[in-house]
Amino acid sequence: MKKAIALLSGGLDSTLAALIVLKQGIEVTAVTFMTHFGCDITDSSSCSSNPMPNSLKFGFDVKLCHLADKFIDIVKNPKFGYGKNINPCIDCRILMLKEAKALMVAMSADFLITGEVLGQRPMSQRRDTFPLIDSESDTIGLVLRPLSAKHLNRTLPEINGIIDRSSLYNFHGRNRKPQIALAKELGLTEYPDPGGGCLLTEPLYAYRLTDLLKHSPQATYKEINLLKYGRHFRLTDKCKAVVGRNERENNILEGLYEHGDLILIADTVGSPATLLIGVFTDDEIITAASITARYCDAKHKSSIEIGIWEGIERFIKNISVSAAVKETLDLLRIEA
Repeated sequence: MKKAIALLSGGLDSTLAALIVLKQGIEVTAVTFMTHFGCDITDSSSCSSNPMPNSLKFGFDVKLCHLADKFIDIVKNPKFGYGKNINPCIDCRILMLKEAKALMVAMSADFLITGEVLGQRPMSQRRDTFPLIDSESDTIGLVLRPLSAKHLNRTLPEINGIIDRSSLYNFHGRNRKPQIALAKELGLTEYPDPGGGCLLTEPLYAYRLTDLLKHSPQATYKEINLLKYGRHFRLTDKCKAVVGRNERENNILEGLYEHGDLILIADTVGSPATLLIGVFTDDEIITAASITARYCDAKHKSSIEIGIWEGIERFIKNISVSAAVKETLDLLRIEA
């Protein structure tokens, strides 16, 4: 039996691509790539989703691969530039195909599968970028794009008779109705909203990440993970305050506490949790406390008690502050 490696985000297009090839009697092993920037199969805000239910339903294996620092490097310095925000789409595809090819060789597979659709994405899914991506990733002729194959040159699996080209498709552009119809035909009922996208394309997230990499070039996983949550305030070059917007985010921020951080909260009224990270003095603690006060239920009082905690178990002290004024928030907020 011939084998293929499918790049699978868990989304509609990539799942359909794998199923099209699976239907032709090819053994498919899918690889789902994860990064520090939101590609997380457990996170509903992510550009990925859990591929396991469909792998069990349709009978293909899934391997998870974290790109880690390799992806951070291309975000910092992409050879082929950014999209509208800080999304290195071409470099991203090149890296994923390189990793997938390594798996292909290791598993003695014959070719690669992606769910890319010609004309769907403005940067990486163009007729002129597909050959560039394949050349840079050393996968020329090996990448089958089943959803748009009839618009593209024949690949090696088609030329060698492994794949029946007549059973491939000619989808083009951003309209997802053909994919939705095909999903119904193939019995694919579980897939996320096709409108999702990479966090790096979101203006606010991109702005926060740019600020982080400017002040912390060797940013930690925690610092990157924090970008998805709360309101962010740059107090100094080396210090940030992140303020929860709801109970869920308060719990997340408290869970991300590490030794050296502080948590600030107005304990006697409804209040956000503020995570203070980096290098700070008493001045930054007071500023973070006043920002916390601004978002608590007692913000109109002249003096508000803010508790200072190391984690959620070790209380340090209370300090009395007035709520930060709007001009201070506007000056310090990390916002596009």
